[in-house]
Amino acid sequence: MPHPRAYGTNSRVLGTYVRDLKLIRLEEAIRRMSSLPATKFNLRDRGLLREGMAADIVVFDEKIVGDRATFDKPHAYAFGFKYVIINGVVTAQDGKHTGERKGQILKSKQ
Repeated sequence: MPHPRAYGTNSRVLGTYVRDLKLIRLEEAIRRMSSLPATKFNLRDRGLLREGMAADIVVFDEKIVGDRATFDKPHAYAFGFKYVIINGVVTAQDGKHTGERKGQILKSKQ
């Protein structure tokens, strides 16, 4: 059984810690989910929306985004995500996978 955060880490941060508890600003939460790990893992062409960089994009509704995963039901999907775009292709829309598989394995460029 996976830990519930395997399915809901980012959605929990956005819903609980940003929106509900206001412990972190939205901009800082997004930085911690994008450019910070890209920098930490030395992925120089990722983490920012900038010309020439690979951009995976998640479009979500900050008013409703959240997670459902619990220790009893760890496979419950997060909600509030409108689109997931990977390598320029919509791979999820309105909570449903489109069948597209455009992800790739990333390796640190040290």
